[in-house]
Amino acid sequence: MLSQGFVSAAAIAASVLFILSLGGLSNQEKAKRAVWYGIIGMALAVFFTALGPGIGAHWLMIPLIIIGAAIGWVVAKRVAMTEMPQLVAALHSFVGLAAVFVAWNADLERRRVLAVQAVGGATEQFSAFAAMVATKAPDELTFLQIEVVFAIFIGAVTFTGSVIAFGKLAGKVDGKSKQLPGGHKLNAGAAVISLLLAILYLNGAGFWTLLLLAALAFFIGYHLIMGIGGADMPVVVSMLNSYSGWAAAAIGFTLSNDLLIVTGALVGSSGAILSYIMCKAMNRNFVSVILGGFGGTQGPAAEIEGEQVAIDAAGVAATLNNADSVVIVPGYGMAVAQAQNAVSELVRKLRSAGKEVRFAIHPVAGRLPGHMNVLLAEARVPYDIVMEMDEINDDFPKTDVAIVIGSNDIVNPAAQEDPNSPIAGMPVLEVWKSRVVFVCKRGQGTGYSGIENPLFYKENTRMLYGDARESIDSLLSHID
Repeated sequence: MLSQGFVSAAAIAASVLFILSLGGLSNQEKAKRAVWYGIIGMALAVFFTALGPGIGAHWLMIPLIIIGAAIGWVVAKRVAMTEMPQLVAALHSFVGLAAVFVAWNADLERRRVLAVQAVGGATEQFSAFAAMVATKAPDELTFLQIEVVFAIFIGAVTFTGSVIAFGKLAGKVDGKSKQLPGGHKLNAGAAVISLLLAILYLNGAGFWTLLLLAALAFFIGYHLIMGIGGADMPVVVSMLNSYSGWAAAAIGFTLSNDLLIVTGALVGSSGAILSYIMCKAMNRNFVSVILGGFGGTQGPAAEIEGEQVAIDAAGVAATLNNADSVVIVPGYGMAVAQAQNAVSELVRKLRSAGKEVRFAIHPVAGRLPGHMNVLLAEARVPYDIVMEMDEINDDFPKTDVAIVIGSNDIVNPAAQEDPNSPIAGMPVLEVWKSRVVFVCKRGQGTGYSGIENPLFYKENTRMLYGDARESIDSLLSHID
């Protein structure tokens, strides 16, 4: 059993490592080292917490930690990069559910301690959390109850919201925006009843109030995310990341665990900031997205004229051989086809021929923030040719060829041209201003979000149908 001094020192060290990890993840070249900072910090946190003062039942705790670590290792090794968004959503749900269980247990322990104190029993029998509760004054116990309420509400919303997000990302739940009759009024009503239950609980009502509070919060999480359409799923993942952090911070206050408070605050604040940045990139109102209900149509969509014109790999290669500047826009289709290595080889050949090749990355490309950056880094694409939207959008009029690989909404001109589009006002990559646009696409469908794209019908656009990896591979033999 380690002393509190060792545990506090470890908490400080782990907190510093977590901060270094977050800071390093903002730079692709430092990201791998930053991940190791996070791994070491979490290992320190788990080890010193498990062996801290007042902690018992190691015969049960240690096997469970080993089992959990083994499951995590196996899942992480098996999950493909294309399934990473679903995995992240699933992990968020675990944090939310853990917060609910810990909060319920904290209140049961509070009630047990108060029952013993009410009959004049000895409090020396208590250990760990119960021993800490026995030393609290009445006002401190009130704060404990408030922390329990927040942990249950935020945790329950995070759990069901993350489960629905997982289902939408995995294609197991319809990606369209759907709500029960009553829409946001149901959410508001559930929130008001939750507040009333919290007031009853704080005024001495029984444990049943926390059970009902959790049930209502479970519903709110479900209904909020069901009301968000597929076009907003990247923001949802980031938003749920923030929710899971605040749930962890609330539990940290309940357990008087400084490290959990710091870690939860880091996750919650960074997730909220990222959500805000992504909302700005999608021209979404941050508060409205948090409350749910985006991603649906705003009125009758503008009629699209023209037809999609197909081209074969030889035709694309001929144009590329005569081009001086090329911009590639990757999307989720590239991830699904696992075409990043083929794209990397295409870039190598084009650059060897003296052509300027760059990548244009939209902030919400793919289904997870930074999804495309990770795939390109995995394929060893040079960092200095991977450009953000704001850095490259003005260059499209001077670009000979733009190649769109598995992207839809982020290159959709309807965002600028159709006020009734679900993505109206969303900043997009203006690839249509290039001299020629080639779109690698499986077929003529509307894609994940279900929004039609006028880009595919423009005179300077040609469609290269088929699997993205196979299409790019077929190009390679034709490139000089």
